[in-house]
Amino acid sequence: MDKVVALTKRRGFIYPSSEIYGGLSGFYDYGPYGVALKRAIRDLWWRHVVELRDDVVGLESTLIMPSEVWAASGHLTNFVDPLRQCTGRCKKRWRADTVKGDKCPECGSEVYLRPETAQGMFVDFKNVINSTRVRVPFGIAQQGRAFRNEITPGNFVFRVREFELMELEYFVKPNEDDGWFDYWRKERMRWYTDVLGVNASRLRQYDHPKASLSHYSKQTTDIEYEFPFGWGELEGIADRTDFDLRVHQEASKTDLTYLDPETNDRYLPWVIEPAVSVDRIFVTLLIDAYDEDVVNEESRVVLRLHPNVAPVQVAIVPLSKKEDLIKVARDVRSSLQGEFRVEYDQTGGHIGRRYRRQDEIGTPFCITVDFETLNDRAVTIRKRDTTEQERVAIAGLTERLTALVAG
Repeated sequence: MDKVVALTKRRGFIYPSSEIYGGLSGFYDYGPYGVALKRAIRDLWWRHVVELRDDVVGLESTLIMPSEVWAASGHLTNFVDPLRQCTGRCKKRWRADTVKGDKCPECGSEVYLRPETAQGMFVDFKNVINSTRVRVPFGIAQQGRAFRNEITPGNFVFRVREFELMELEYFVKPNEDDGWFDYWRKERMRWYTDVLGVNASRLRQYDHPKASLSHYSKQTTDIEYEFPFGWGELEGIADRTDFDLRVHQEASKTDLTYLDPETNDRYLPWVIEPAVSVDRIFVTLLIDAYDEDVVNEESRVVLRLHPNVAPVQVAIVPLSKKEDLIKVARDVRSSLQGEFRVEYDQTGGHIGRRYRRQDEIGTPFCITVDFETLNDRAVTIRKRDTTEQERVAIAGLTERLTALVAG
């Protein structure tokens, strides 16, 4: 874990937040490669949960919601440490149990930050039904920031106070929840192994006993990963029953029932919820990919990230700074941008040193433009995991890289 944390700062993945002022416990900033990796995670989740399906739509609800929402959902009575932030002048954060009513103790402004994105999807359920053509079973998906007043943040970005959630609320008929719960347990596990390339032997499912279930849950399964500090929750899949729609219907006095167009039955759908933090996927991928080996009698650190999530998929590395090579290298870069996440490295220095840098940030393929390129109009693809090299014509480079990225 210490080696991964050191690498993330050295190579621009993660920095301690406000470090020049001493930092803030439990808060981190994502650097250039960290942002690229997080965006890849978010985009892949959205693509596989929303875009590649015809039964899920997206939503983006506000971070700040009325306190009545959290009272109805049970967060104010069933969870210990909700976090409030002043939206007025002072912007200070407070433990909810230290705030009387909804006023900031410092400046008197109203306060609240959401601990999850789920409630926005429940309170907008009726709007989605009325404005789209969705029919049960269907899902609403959302990505966004959430906040929790973790008393003991730790294990790097595994447990932090400000994080980004990706949640799906999948609405089903009341008597069909068991089947859909099993479906999403399998589907989410498959996504980690097949799409993100996580080592299956370091993943497992943990079924919560009834005594540890949340107040809204009939059944919950965690997808766990074997971290250096032990097995920990990566993602949770919960059968939330009709709890959320029912309590919001009661509290708001608004009919949230669904009229089934096929049976003409009216009911409150039950909900299956896969929910995961982008930050936890982030640290899981780094730990899972971290490796050390020896190449040409030299040790190296390498992140064996799946090409789907690598912050840089292709690095263009001209052999020298000679003008004719640089021109070809830049042309190659231009031809690949938009198709892949591309980085251009002409910093000089030994080519092996530049390869090592790309290995450390997880770049699966380096494209070397050398002096032979000027004669044969071909470049060399150097593969991160094996260090094998392959000569490819520039004209066929995009097609070949597409095949390599796809595996």
